[in-house]
Parts: sequence; C-alpha cells; structure tokens
Amino acid sequence: MGHVISISNQKGGVGKTTTAINLAASIAAGEKACLLIDCDPQGNATTGLGMDRTDMEQGLYDVLLGGLPAREAVTATLLPKLHLIGATRNLIGADVEMASMDGREFLLRNAVAALRNEYDYVFLDCPPSLGFLTVNALVAAESVLVPLQCEYYALEGLSQLLTTVKAAKRGLNPGLRPPDILLTMVDSRNNLSRQVEEEARALFKERVFKTVIPRNVRLSEAPSYGKPIILYDISSKGAQSYLALARELIERG
Repeated sequence: MGHVISISNQKGGVGKTTTAINLAASIAAGEKACLLIDCDPQGNATTGLGMDRTDMEQGLYDVLLGGLPAREAVTATLLPKLHLIGATRNLIGADVEMASMDGREFLLRNAVAALRNEYDYVFLDCPPSLGFLTVNALVAAESVLVPLQCEYYALEGLSQLLTTVKAAKRGLNPGLRPPDILLTMVDSRNNLSRQVEEEARALFKERVFKTVIPRNVRLSEAPSYGKPIILYDISSKGAQSYLALARELIERG
C-alpha cells in the first residue's frame, strides 16, 4: 500500500511545488510507482510536469466535487513510473464549495484510498494556505513534509502550520506522523542559511532531513520547460540533491 505524503507550508515561495515535482520524479526514476496529486488551484505542479491546464478535461476538482472515480483522472507523464492527477481551473472554487458539505475533510482521503494499492508513494502538493484543500491533504496523508526556506523568519512561520497539523492529528487523522522538515534554498556561503539550518536541527532533530536543497538556477528553469530537474539537467546540483533526498526518504521508510 502506497505511502501518502502531504507537502505543505502555508508560506508561498519556499520550494513546495519544486519539491513535490522533483522528489516524486526522483523516486519514480528509481522504479517506484508514484502518483502526484496537485491540490493547489494555481496548478504549478501540473504545468511543471508539462501539462496544459486548458486542455485538461478532468482533474482533482472532478474527483472531489464531481464524483469522478480517481482512477479516471490519472494522467501519464514523461516518466513511466510517475502519474499525475492535475489541477484544472475549476479547482479555484473548491474551498468555497466544500465549506457547506458534510464530511468535507475526508473527500481526498476517500479518493486516495481507491488508488493506494497501485502506487508506492502518493504525494499531495498543497496550496500556500490552510484552507479545506490543505486540511484534506493532511487528513489523507500518513506524514507531512515541510519545505523550510533558509531565510529570516522561516522558523516563526512554521508555528501556524504545526498547529494545524496537530489539530488534524487530534481530531481527524490520529495516525498522522510529526512533520519532517526539508531545508530548501540553502546557500552554504550565507551566514543566515547556516544559522537557520542550525536552529532547525536543534529544534526538530532527526525530523530534519540530512539532505538539503541548494539555491540552483537549473531548478528554477526546469518548470518553464515542463520537466522535472532530472530530465532537464541531471548533472545539476539541484537534480543531485533531489536524487539524494529520494534515497534518504526511501531509507527512512
């Protein structure tokens, strides 16, 4: 049964979607079956894997609110072992529509349950907010991966997310594990990056991945070509970092 991981941070621009795409692709390159579900109405994970949202007839919105079986929304990608349930433009209104529904927090969990036996890993790319789509992802997941940008106030911004994770665990998903922290946009030459890393490791200890993701121009370029970094420039530092992260995640079990 596939391991379901929510990639969450209510702060935007921290490398959340970059991590969702490239971690899923790196694990898929290792012959593990992966499904990436784009839960963000901005749809950056969808376009980052080369999909044209305007041409997509079905996506996560149709699964959550249209009664479409999740399997019918699955789309192939450039990597044979990586599949996608994309975010069509309709997903923009999902939070509002879910607000008045009974059992709204469990919609994604029910959808994922039908697919878990087909994948080794299911990644949920969350929006930069703590609305119903993010709550659905936390309820559907077994664990949470939090990209933490190595910049000023980064640790302070975690408090609201950690509170939401605890609330989801307490009231809706008792099996949810404590969050794992991934340090992103790390510049080893920068004193602030080193300070944030030291503080994060002191606070969260073994929950912080040993692998860190550096600032890397090639990582920034890859989405504009609709490719994960391992297909765009596998020799880049960004690609090698995500391959190392994939190995570490698999070793952690």
